[in-house]
Amino acid sequence: MGKAETAPEIALEVSDVSGQKVFNVKNAPVANTVGELVSEMIALMNLPRNASNGAPLTYMARSEREGRHLNASERIGDALEAGDRLTLAPNIDAGIL
Repeated sequence: MGKAETAPEIALEVSDVSGQKVFNVKNAPVANTVGELVSEMIALMNLPRNASNGAPLTYMARSEREGRHLNASERIGDALEAGDRLTLAPNIDAGIL
């Protein structure tokens, strides 16, 4: 049995990498993907969408309980449990000089 069968939505805590912005998400749909959650949280948390050089930023979600980065395609109900804490961090790619 998967976690998604227990409830259609779960509560999560989402913070930025600095820990200064913390949001309690009370109704994350378990059928949605982690990528969809991250996209919504970027807007709600007013996180920068571009790096200082103007390049677009992408964000990763890290599960504090599991100590790993989640794939954007993972379903919330499969990857997370109620009360999990996620940290959103920009994915930094090394540039070519």
